Amino acid sequence: MNFHTNILLSKQRHNQIDYKSKLLLLGSCFSENIGDKFEYFKFQSTVNPFGILFHPLAIENLITRAINKDYYSEDEIVYHNEQWSSLDAHSRMNSLSKEDLLTNLNNALDQANKEINESTHITITLGTSWVYRHIASDTIVANCHKLPQKHFQKELLSVATISESLIAIISLIKSINPKVTFIFTVSPVRHTKDGFVENTQSKSHLVAAIHQVVEPRNQLYYFPSYEIMMDELRDYRFYSSDMIHPNEVAVNYIWEKFKHVWISETTEITMQHIEMIHKGLKHKPFNPKSEAHQKFVTKLQSQIKDLCHKYPHFNFD
Repeated sequence: MNFHTNILLSKQRHNQIDYKSKLLLLGSCFSENIGDKFEYFKFQSTVNPFGILFHPLAIENLITRAINKDYYSEDEIVYHNEQWSSLDAHSRMNSLSKEDLLTNLNNALDQANKEINESTHITITLGTSWVYRHIASDTIVANCHKLPQKHFQKELLSVATISESLIAIISLIKSINPKVTFIFTVSPVRHTKDGFVENTQSKSHLVAAIHQVVEPRNQLYYFPSYEIMMDELRDYRFYSSDMIHPNEVAVNYIWEKFKHVWISETTEITMQHIEMIHKGLKHKPFNPKSEAHQKFVTKLQSQIKDLCHKYPHFNFD
């Protein structure tokens, strides 16, 4: 008897990720979980220049501004709770100074523009279909920044609206970077504050919309992060203490699945060497001055030097 369900995943044979790849990860906090893995293994990656973005319209807006270099001005930011914020970006961008906020926002636009132009792979992780419309400006925001609830109206994006936004994102980026590969996924983080039924409805809209645009022959792919969490890891032991976010075990499990699909075999060998170096750097000797430890350090530094010579963007400092 089999007491475990498995989602069958095949190795991606085209447009694989290796150490020549340049990666841009956008979207929900799960994109940051996977982004941490790419950083740990020394890939050339950038994660969320504007902070976490939960829904596609927020991602579309900032991609549009980045491509057009539509810089922010003072009349587009808000002051609340003694700090300056942009309703287009995550609270990570907030600042006590409006000048600093504008500088950070516009630097992020420049960075995003550069990454969009140079990326070989762009991963977009969608978190929710629920959005908030700022009543005064009649615009859907990325983040409410704890402004009074009366300033916003909550809405559920339709499948059609989401797919139209994704098509716009794809068209915008491919207009300047036609060879880029897109990997879409849905965050396994449950947005239970919306309600359990509402969360299911929200996720279903995202999944349905993504599947209306994915097309491998046009380098548009789907990776089932959400399905792996729901169907393979259907147990609360794979959640953090809030019972909402995947815990470290779950993130590692999904990462292994992603790696199996998208990372080339030769790159996996280099990743194993990097893992050994990380463990070596964390090693605490009983006797730091011993001959054995000095040989260990010399060998480790030689391995680091060889890898950094082969891959100049590597840095183990």
